Amino acid sequence: MGAPLRTGAVAARTIALLWSKPLIGVNHCVGHIEMGRLVTKASDPVVLYVSGGNTQVISYSQGRYRIFGETIDIAVGNCIDRFARLVGLSNDPAPGYNVEQEAKNGSKLIDLPYVVKGMDVSFSGLLSFIENEVKSGEHRVEDLCFSLQETIFAMLTEITERAMAHCGQKDVLVVGGVGCNERLQNMMEKMVKQRGGRAFCTDERFCIDNGAMIAWTGLIQYLNGDRLDFQNSTCTQRYRTDEVLVRWRLQEDGERIHN
Repeated sequence: MGAPLRTGAVAARTIALLWSKPLIGVNHCVGHIEMGRLVTKASDPVVLYVSGGNTQVISYSQGRYRIFGETIDIAVGNCIDRFARLVGLSNDPAPGYNVEQEAKNGSKLIDLPYVVKGMDVSFSGLLSFIENEVKSGEHRVEDLCFSLQETIFAMLTEITERAMAHCGQKDVLVVGGVGCNERLQNMMEKMVKQRGGRAFCTDERFCIDNGAMIAWTGLIQYLNGDRLDFQNSTCTQRYRTDEVLVRWRLQEDGERIHN
Protein backbone atom coordinates (compact mmCIF):
# COMPACT_ATOMS: atom_id res chain seq x y z
CA MET A 1 0.00 0.00 0.00
CA GLY A 2 3.01 2.30 0.29
CA ALA A 3 3.13 3.36 -3.38
CA PRO A 4 -0.55 4.37 -3.77
CA LEU A 5 -0.46 6.15 -0.40
CA ARG A 6 2.56 8.19 -1.49
CA THR A 7 0.89 8.96 -4.82
CA GLY A 8 -2.22 10.23 -3.02
CA ALA A 9 -0.12 12.34 -0.68
CA VAL A 10 1.72 13.96 -3.59
CA ALA A 11 -1.61 14.78 -5.26
CA ALA A 12 -3.01 16.25 -2.02
CA ARG A 13 0.09 18.39 -1.43
CA THR A 14 0.02 19.61 -5.03
CA ILE A 15 -3.65 20.64 -4.83
CA ALA A 16 -3.08 22.33 -1.48
CA LEU A 17 -0.17 24.37 -2.89
CA LEU A 18 -1.87 25.28 -6.18
CA TRP A 19 -5.07 26.54 -4.59
CA SER A 20 -3.74 27.57 -1.15
CA LYS A 21 -5.87 25.04 0.68
CA PRO A 22 -5.17 23.50 4.11
CA LEU A 23 -3.82 19.97 4.27
CA ILE A 24 -5.62 17.49 6.54
CA GLY A 25 -4.27 14.06 7.47
CA VAL A 26 -6.99 11.42 8.00
CA ASN A 27 -6.56 8.07 9.73
CA HIS A 28 -8.18 5.28 7.71
CA CYS A 29 -9.84 3.54 10.67
CA VAL A 30 -11.14 6.78 12.14
CA GLY A 31 -12.66 7.48 8.72
CA HIS A 32 -14.57 4.20 8.89
CA ILE A 33 -15.79 4.97 12.42
CA GLU A 34 -16.96 8.49 11.67
CA MET A 35 -18.77 7.40 8.49
CA GLY A 36 -20.51 4.68 10.49
CA ARG A 37 -21.50 7.14 13.22
CA LEU A 38 -22.83 9.57 10.61
CA VAL A 39 -24.92 7.02 8.70
CA THR A 40 -26.32 5.09 11.68
CA LYS A 41 -26.56 7.99 14.18
CA ALA A 42 -24.78 5.81 16.75
CA SER A 43 -23.66 8.04 19.60
CA ASP A 44 -21.08 6.24 21.73
CA PRO A 45 -20.88 2.57 20.74
CA VAL A 46 -18.19 -0.04 21.08
CA VAL A 47 -16.76 -0.35 17.56
CA LEU A 48 -15.88 -3.59 15.79
CA TYR A 49 -13.57 -2.67 12.91
CA VAL A 50 -13.14 -5.63 10.56
CA SER A 51 -11.50 -5.45 7.14
CA GLY A 52 -8.84 -6.99 4.94
CA GLY A 53 -6.07 -5.20 6.79
CA ASN A 54 -7.45 -4.63 10.29
CA THR A 55 -9.33 -6.35 13.09
CA GLN A 56 -9.90 -4.19 16.18
CA VAL A 57 -12.40 -3.73 18.99
CA ILE A 58 -12.49 -0.05 19.89
CA SER A 59 -14.14 2.29 22.38
CA TYR A 60 -13.85 6.05 22.74
CA SER A 61 -12.34 7.48 25.93
CA GLN A 62 -10.76 10.83 26.77
CA GLY A 63 -10.11 12.12 23.29
CA ARG A 64 -8.99 8.91 21.62
CA TYR A 65 -10.42 5.74 20.12
CA ARG A 66 -8.88 3.15 22.44
CA ILE A 67 -8.11 -0.35 21.15
CA PHE A 68 -9.33 -3.00 23.58
CA GLY A 69 -8.62 -6.03 21.40
CA GLU A 70 -7.19 -6.87 17.99
CA THR A 71 -5.72 -9.59 15.83
CA ILE A 72 -2.24 -10.70 16.79
CA ASP A 73 -1.42 -11.86 13.26
CA ILE A 74 -3.52 -11.54 10.08
CA ALA A 75 -6.76 -9.58 9.74
CA VAL A 76 -10.11 -11.36 9.48
CA GLY A 77 -10.68 -10.12 5.91
CA ASN A 78 -7.26 -11.37 4.88
CA CYS A 79 -8.10 -14.78 6.34
CA ILE A 80 -11.39 -14.96 4.42
CA ASP A 81 -9.83 -13.80 1.13
CA ARG A 82 -6.98 -16.30 1.33
CA PHE A 83 -9.42 -19.08 2.13
CA ALA A 84 -11.53 -18.09 -0.89
CA ARG A 85 -8.48 -18.54 -3.12
CA LEU A 86 -7.81 -21.95 -1.56
CA VAL A 87 -11.25 -23.23 -2.56
CA GLY A 88 -11.20 -21.53 -5.96
CA LEU A 89 -13.85 -18.87 -5.41
CA SER A 90 -13.95 -15.87 -7.74
CA ASN A 91 -12.84 -12.33 -6.89
CA ASP A 92 -15.98 -11.05 -8.65
CA PRO A 93 -17.54 -9.12 -6.99
CA ALA A 94 -15.41 -9.92 -3.91
CA PRO A 95 -13.97 -13.08 -2.30
CA GLY A 96 -15.68 -12.41 1.03
CA TYR A 97 -19.06 -11.96 -0.64
CA ASN A 98 -18.69 -15.28 -2.48
CA VAL A 99 -17.70 -17.07 0.74
CA GLU A 100 -20.82 -15.60 2.38
CA GLN A 101 -23.08 -16.87 -0.41
CA GLU A 102 -21.56 -20.37 -0.36
CA ALA A 103 -21.92 -20.48 3.44
CA LYS A 104 -25.69 -20.04 3.12
CA ASN A 105 -25.84 -23.51 1.56
CA GLY A 106 -23.65 -25.12 4.20
CA SER A 107 -25.08 -27.32 6.95
CA LYS A 108 -22.19 -29.25 8.50
CA LEU A 109 -20.15 -27.46 11.19
CA ILE A 110 -16.54 -28.59 10.91
CA ASP A 111 -14.49 -28.29 14.10
CA LEU A 112 -11.92 -25.52 13.52
CA PRO A 113 -9.39 -23.87 15.88
CA TYR A 114 -11.06 -21.21 18.04
CA VAL A 115 -8.27 -18.88 19.13
CA VAL A 116 -9.20 -16.09 21.53
CA LYS A 117 -6.40 -14.88 23.80
CA GLY A 118 -7.86 -12.48 26.36
CA MET A 119 -9.16 -9.61 24.25
CA ASP A 120 -7.17 -10.60 21.14
CA VAL A 121 -7.80 -13.08 18.34
CA SER A 122 -5.61 -15.10 15.99
CA PHE A 123 -6.49 -16.33 12.51
CA SER A 124 -3.24 -17.63 10.99
CA GLY A 125 -3.37 -21.06 12.66
CA LEU A 126 -7.03 -21.43 11.75
CA LEU A 127 -6.18 -20.66 8.11
CA SER A 128 -3.41 -23.28 8.08
CA PHE A 129 -5.77 -25.84 9.61
CA ILE A 130 -8.58 -25.24 7.15
CA GLU A 131 -6.09 -25.38 4.26
CA ASN A 132 -5.38 -28.99 5.25
CA GLU A 133 -9.12 -29.66 5.43
CA VAL A 134 -9.50 -28.31 1.89
CA LYS A 135 -6.67 -30.51 0.61
CA SER A 136 -8.19 -33.59 2.25
CA GLY A 137 -11.15 -33.40 -0.11
CA GLU A 138 -13.46 -34.70 2.64
CA HIS A 139 -15.71 -31.63 2.88
CA ARG A 140 -18.00 -29.67 0.59
CA VAL A 141 -16.94 -26.08 -0.16
CA GLU A 142 -20.27 -24.89 1.22
CA ASP A 143 -19.61 -26.57 4.58
CA LEU A 144 -16.08 -25.19 4.74
CA CYS A 145 -17.37 -21.66 4.09
CA PHE A 146 -20.13 -22.13 6.67
CA SER A 147 -17.72 -23.44 9.31
CA LEU A 148 -15.17 -20.70 8.72
CA GLN A 149 -17.75 -17.96 9.10
CA GLU A 150 -19.35 -19.45 12.19
CA THR A 151 -15.99 -19.86 13.92
CA ILE A 152 -14.35 -16.51 13.18
CA PHE A 153 -17.53 -14.49 13.70
CA ALA A 154 -18.11 -16.20 17.06
CA MET A 155 -14.59 -15.17 18.06
CA LEU A 156 -15.28 -11.56 17.08
CA THR A 157 -18.62 -11.55 18.87
CA GLU A 158 -16.98 -12.85 22.05
CA ILE A 159 -14.30 -10.16 22.27
CA THR A 160 -16.80 -7.44 21.34
CA GLU A 161 -19.13 -8.52 24.14
CA ARG A 162 -16.22 -8.57 26.56
CA ALA A 163 -15.31 -4.99 25.58
CA MET A 164 -18.92 -3.92 26.08
CA ALA A 165 -18.92 -5.38 29.59
CA HIS A 166 -15.61 -3.72 30.44
CA CYS A 167 -16.69 -0.31 29.13
CA GLY A 168 -20.26 -0.48 30.42
CA GLN A 169 -21.70 0.13 26.94
CA LYS A 170 -24.78 -1.44 25.34
CA ASP A 171 -24.43 -0.48 21.67
CA VAL A 172 -22.10 -1.78 18.94
CA LEU A 173 -21.11 -0.24 15.62
CA VAL A 174 -19.68 -2.60 12.97
CA VAL A 175 -17.45 -0.97 10.34
CA GLY A 176 -14.96 -2.08 7.68
CA GLY A 177 -15.38 -4.21 4.58
CA VAL A 178 -16.16 -7.45 6.44
CA GLY A 179 -18.84 -5.53 8.36
CA CYS A 180 -21.29 -5.85 5.46
CA ASN A 181 -21.42 -9.63 5.95
CA GLU A 182 -25.03 -10.37 6.92
CA ARG A 183 -24.14 -13.38 9.08
CA LEU A 184 -21.73 -11.29 11.17
CA GLN A 185 -24.39 -8.60 11.51
CA ASN A 186 -26.95 -11.20 12.58
CA MET A 187 -24.67 -12.70 15.25
CA MET A 188 -23.82 -9.25 16.57
CA GLU A 189 -27.49 -8.23 16.69
CA LYS A 190 -28.43 -11.32 18.70
CA MET A 191 -25.63 -10.76 21.22
CA VAL A 192 -26.41 -7.07 21.65
CA LYS A 193 -30.15 -7.68 22.00
CA GLN A 194 -29.46 -10.01 24.92
CA ARG A 195 -27.60 -7.15 26.60
CA GLY A 196 -30.45 -4.68 26.01
CA GLY A 197 -28.58 -2.68 23.40
CA ARG A 198 -28.52 -2.00 19.67
CA ALA A 199 -26.26 -3.13 16.82
CA PHE A 200 -25.55 -0.46 14.23
CA CYS A 201 -24.55 -1.90 10.85
CA THR A 202 -24.39 -0.57 7.29
CA ASP A 203 -24.31 -2.06 3.81
CA GLU A 204 -21.47 -2.24 1.29
CA ARG A 205 -21.89 1.41 0.28
CA PHE A 206 -20.45 2.55 3.60
CA CYS A 207 -18.59 -0.52 4.96
CA ILE A 208 -16.20 -0.92 2.04
CA ASP A 209 -13.41 1.66 1.66
CA ASN A 210 -14.77 4.82 0.07
CA GLY A 211 -13.73 8.41 -0.56
CA ALA A 212 -16.72 9.82 1.30
CA MET A 213 -15.50 8.52 4.66
CA ILE A 214 -12.14 10.26 4.21
CA ALA A 215 -13.78 13.47 2.98
CA TRP A 216 -16.29 13.52 5.86
CA THR A 217 -13.66 12.89 8.53
CA GLY A 218 -11.37 15.46 6.93
CA LEU A 219 -14.18 18.01 7.10
CA ILE A 220 -14.80 17.26 10.78
CA GLN A 221 -11.10 17.66 11.52
CA TYR A 222 -10.94 20.91 9.53
CA LEU A 223 -13.90 22.39 11.40
CA ASN A 224 -12.20 21.48 14.68
CA GLY A 225 -8.91 23.13 13.85
CA ASP A 226 -6.79 20.24 12.62
CA ARG A 227 -4.08 21.24 10.13
CA LEU A 228 -1.09 19.32 8.80
CA ASP A 229 2.24 21.01 8.10
CA PHE A 230 3.74 20.13 4.73
CA GLN A 231 6.99 18.90 6.29
CA ASN A 232 4.95 16.42 8.35
CA SER A 233 2.67 15.26 5.54
CA THR A 234 4.15 11.79 5.18
CA CYS A 235 2.35 8.45 4.81
CA THR A 236 2.35 6.13 7.79
CA GLN A 237 1.10 2.65 6.94
CA ARG A 238 0.99 1.70 10.62
CA TYR A 239 -0.86 4.83 11.76
CA ARG A 240 -2.77 3.26 14.66
CA THR A 241 -6.30 4.23 15.57
CA ASP A 242 -5.39 5.26 19.11
CA GLU A 243 -2.71 7.70 17.91
CA VAL A 244 -5.34 10.17 16.68
CA LEU A 245 -6.50 12.99 18.95
CA VAL A 246 -10.26 13.03 18.32
CA ARG A 247 -10.81 16.75 18.94
CA TRP A 248 -14.41 16.82 17.72
CA ARG A 249 -15.55 14.30 20.31
CA LEU A 250 -13.80 16.20 23.04
CA GLN A 251 -15.99 19.16 22.13
CA GLU A 252 -19.10 16.97 21.86
CA ASP A 253 -18.54 15.64 25.35
CA GLY A 254 -17.16 18.83 26.86
CA GLU A 255 -13.91 17.10 27.83
CA ARG A 256 -10.50 18.65 28.31
CA ILE A 257 -7.75 17.73 25.87
CA HIS A 258 -5.19 15.21 27.15
CA ASN A 259 -2.28 14.72 24.75
